[in-house]
Amino acid sequence: MKKLGVKERIIETASNLFYFQGYNQTGINQIIDEANVAKASMYQHFRSKEDIAVAYLKGRHIMWISNLFDFISDKKNSKDKILACFNYLKVWLNEVNYRGCGFQNIVCDLPEDQNKIKDQVVIHKNELRDWVHQTLNEDENYSHLDTNALGDEILVLMDGAIILSQIQKDEWPITAAKSACVRLLS
Repeated sequence: MKKLGVKERIIETASNLFYFQGYNQTGINQIIDEANVAKASMYQHFRSKEDIAVAYLKGRHIMWISNLFDFISDKKNSKDKILACFNYLKVWLNEVNYRGCGFQNIVCDLPEDQNKIKDQVVIHKNELRDWVHQTLNEDENYSHLDTNALGDEILVLMDGAIILSQIQKDEWPITAAKSACVRLLS
């Protein structure tokens, strides 16, 4: 197994800390200590904690979207793909003990001036939104509908289910959101 370089250790350590502990609750010194790197080495790769968080979110975005698309890859039509997203949410949130969405968590934990982080959150949510819109637009069963409005409603169901599952530490919000989505897609 290849040993991680300094930059990769910083990102991996910060990713775990930001996700499980929180952005504001994680300090630069803790990242440095747990990544086992020198402060000077850290500053060679990142100018600030915000820059580390941007790297974390970029990596999390790639991982999360890839896992979602892998999970739904066997689905043939738009409705099945969209509904399978809710099944993915159940599996994923259960695996992380209902810790929730790293993007929702970090944006709720930010000081006002952390715009680079907010931009990454928007990029992630917009890519998922665009995918939902595109998936619906490709299906002739929905051509008579305003697929962008329908897609936005579905995305709100997904994100709402994530945050409520995190609060409740249970999957019932995802089950309820999926049921609502079934009615929207019928």
